[in-house]
Amino acid sequence: MHLNSISNRICIRNLKDSDLNDFFSYRSNPEITKYQGFDIMTIGQCKDFIDSQKDMQFGKAGEWVQYAIEDIETNRLIGDCAIKLDDYDVRIAQIGITISHEFQQKGYAKETMKTILDFLFSIEDFHRVVEIVDAENKASIKLLESLGFKKEGHFVENIFFKGKWGSEFQYAMLKSEYNNK
Repeated sequence: MHLNSISNRICIRNLKDSDLNDFFSYRSNPEITKYQGFDIMTIGQCKDFIDSQKDMQFGKAGEWVQYAIEDIETNRLIGDCAIKLDDYDVRIAQIGITISHEFQQKGYAKETMKTILDFLFSIEDFHRVVEIVDAENKASIKLLESLGFKKEGHFVENIFFKGKWGSEFQYAMLKSEYNNK
């Protein structure tokens, strides 16, 4: 199965070599990486990451696959997103989204999330999307709640993250809930 989805303003596709400068622009920004599971990246790390992901295909349990989010009008990389199928049940997935500082607060994260949810929930027998979010990441929490995700858990100081203990929320959405929207 291959994810190459287009919505009104974006195309979600595999990363490619020509994405390097835009990718580095936001992946090297400490404000963008603040709540992410990765730190700021050097240009070399960005190149290596793109090389490792550009030919990846969706569908393997337990494997994160990173995709480019491209603005259709400008053909410019504006962010990236990832999908990971559960290690033990491929009917469950987790999603991650990173939007460049130049394109935040313009609805791109929501459009990306809707596009990915449409893709995942169109898969026969697919059941659930789970999201783990830093308890201090108000923008991501607002996004998840606006899409109808339900908060299922609050993990207090459960992760040592970037030099300190952090707390996380777990959100989830079932296919049946998404289809009834």
